[in-house]
Amino acid sequence: MSTYSYSPSPDSGRESYEPVPAPVPVPAPRSSRFRSAGPGADGSAPADPGSAAEPAGPPSTVHYAPRRPFWESKAVRTGALFTSLAVCGIIILAVVRDHIGTESFLVGLALAILPVPLLLGAFLWLDRVAPSPWQNVVFAFSWGACAATLVALFANEYGAKLLATTFSASPSQTDRWGATFVAPLVEETAKGTAILLLYLFRRRHFESLVDGIVLSGLVATGFAFTENILYIGSAFGEDKALGSSLLGSATAATFFVRVLMTPFAHPLFTSMTGIGFAVAALTPPGRIWRKLAPLCGWGTAMVLHGVWNTSSQLSPVSFLTVYVAVMLPVFGLVVWFAFWARAQVLRTIRTTLPAYAAAGWLSPAEPFALASMRARTLARTIARRGFGEPGARAVRDYTVFATHLALLRAAATRGLSTPDFAAREAELLHHLWHRRSCAQPSLAESTWTLRPPPPPWPARWPPYPPHQHAPPGGRHL
Repeated sequence: MSTYSYSPSPDSGRESYEPVPAPVPVPAPRSSRFRSAGPGADGSAPADPGSAAEPAGPPSTVHYAPRRPFWESKAVRTGALFTSLAVCGIIILAVVRDHIGTESFLVGLALAILPVPLLLGAFLWLDRVAPSPWQNVVFAFSWGACAATLVALFANEYGAKLLATTFSASPSQTDRWGATFVAPLVEETAKGTAILLLYLFRRRHFESLVDGIVLSGLVATGFAFTENILYIGSAFGEDKALGSSLLGSATAATFFVRVLMTPFAHPLFTSMTGIGFAVAALTPPGRIWRKLAPLCGWGTAMVLHGVWNTSSQLSPVSFLTVYVAVMLPVFGLVVWFAFWARAQVLRTIRTTLPAYAAAGWLSPAEPFALASMRARTLARTIARRGFGEPGARAVRDYTVFATHLALLRAAATRGLSTPDFAAREAELLHHLWHRRSCAQPSLAESTWTLRPPPPPWPARWPPYPPHQHAPPGGRHL
């Protein structure tokens, strides 16, 4: 296996990537290679020590990987994947409409979509520090809404029939056992498969625990959306057949429990699986948690799901007891953990990027600005005021690339360096270099605004701290 190292061509003034033996060692913060990659004192582009001439700057377009055949390109594979998910979506919606009727389907769709923007907004806000690629976001939600629900619909029905024939159970026992044992196993496995696929094929995007929480939450949000269409639509069909009033109807009760009371239920369950895979991705090879963490997360998700489904089969008092004593505390714990993981990402930025500032790629104050969401927002406002919307977009991209750079280097220092570390680092530095003219002044001004430098004279009198004595023969002023 080989990787690519950054080396500008002295003849054409263009950049290229030459193969070097793998694995690539993790660069030290003050190594000679790292210093030589920094910008010159005159603001010119970085020069390679072995080059005879120094290029004027990086080109606007650089190919970081060799071109692939058409049938092996990412665009073709991505298109085929999303086409398959769209077909699954059409099938599941057709099955649900055929099962509950057109009118019930439309009512269920209108009511089930209400919590989706709120949940999506919460997860995307949590992911603002280091946004996941849009392909991962769309895939996660689409898998949950289309593929996972399609598998769960048929697998749950098959599992219920298997229980009834194997144990000669009555219909009520079959429903209770299916909700307690079959549904958690089937649904958490169907949702967790999306996280497994992302872990296997796009592991480089699991850069922090936040990624596991966000991606699993998106999968579960899509799953809950389609499932709510079925449950609310079925309740509406029953009410229509019985002629029930609105307040005392099963539709109102189902909407209150599933949409207003527990919209976080499925995201809470599946977040355990996402956290497990994120822990595995952040664990160096050879450690036992690299294999056990996904299994523990998946098992915890099934246990929580089974406890919740069991409580729904009990009396209203037992249901509320489980909701207050189990669901709400676990939900609060996961929310706290998500904010803690987000703060850890910002702390990693603050402690990792000073190495690049020392090498000359960043200004000394940039690590502070990039590690503060307030400074990022203020920098985008400053850039928008001076350069318009393209300037704000440049600052946003600059902060994202810098965040991925910090997480990449932090992972390498923990023993998770990959053979393409040098190529990915050079690519991220290349993107930073092209946006520095707009982003760096805006970030510097935001830093100055939020944390101005200390005055050149003492801010309080007397000038000597209270625990020190006055100069010999003198007194405090």
